[in-house]
Amino acid sequence: MFKKLFGMKETTETPAEETFLAPLSGRVTELSEVPDPTFSQKMMGDGLAIVPSEGEVVSPVDGEIVQFFHTKHAIGIRSLSGAEILIHVGLETVSMNGEGFEGHVKEGDKVKAGDKLITFNIDLIKEKAADIITPIVITNGENVESLNKKSMAEAVKGQTELFHLTMKN
Repeated sequence: MFKKLFGMKETTETPAEETFLAPLSGRVTELSEVPDPTFSQKMMGDGLAIVPSEGEVVSPVDGEIVQFFHTKHAIGIRSLSGAEILIHVGLETVSMNGEGFEGHVKEGDKVKAGDKLITFNIDLIKEKAADIITPIVITNGENVESLNKKSMAEAVKGQTELFHLTMKN
């Protein structure tokens, strides 16, 4: 309050630690199991993958939509701690040009954990793309101090803890 009175800027503390919830319901697997070297060799970053059991992606954290591909197959979110997460629905789904995908947010939107981001047609992806497996990757890993992946076989979107991370100061 005094800072406002005297024209000083208030600083907002960003959390150094954060828990990411599963953005999809389905079977959880390691990135090494993703049949695409970009993800399996962690070229884009570390994380996990989910073989979805239903066609809905929700936000894994509170944050902001920083990238939403025009084909609606992938979305980037910056969490409150500054972690940047990419959710890439299926493999080679960019070639579908948005067919079977519906976006529910846009770049710049603020989101809360559990907010609906994308809905998609699983059967159409199985028919037209390479795979339905969905990598969830922290793309700015150089700023992450620790990434603790939770061990589980199945995840429920917006409820199951997928990983806990600590950002560098």
